[in-house]
Amino acid sequence: MATNPATRLTPEQYLEIERNAESKSEYFNGEMFAMGGAREGHNLIGLNLGAEVHQQLRRTACRAYINDMRVRVNATGLYTYPDLAAVCGEPEFLDDRRDTLLNPNLIAEVLSPSTERYDRGRKFEHYRSIESLAEYLLVSSDRINAELYT
Repeated sequence: MATNPATRLTPEQYLEIERNAESKSEYFNGEMFAMGGAREGHNLIGLNLGAEVHQQLRRTACRAYINDMRVRVNATGLYTYPDLAAVCGEPEFLDDRRDTLLNPNLIAEVLSPSTERYDRGRKFEHYRSIESLAEYLLVSSDRINAELYT
């Protein structure tokens, strides 16, 4: 019995679909992965983190982006939406749409019980290959804990 192999998407196909979608999806190795919605605690922590980082960067050549700024990891091909990304100096984008950041210096993820293992493991492996990345901040949503990797 013949089976049909799963259809793989190119990054260009992913972006075309994603830019017209009502919900966000990550992309890796030809596949799109739907992202679930976050709970109240996760959203409040993300908002407070974004506000604090924005306040700290106000008078610098840096800018912060919240969870709707897509980041592409050039070395691995992952497209993802961190809870916060910041870049100092000139931001580099994939194209003129300016919706896919290539050179973050800081990435922050708010950890949820359902995402913590991925954010600490596989996703962190991808992020470590970003040449511009200097800091990775993990903030727990279910206990008082934050970890900064430099």
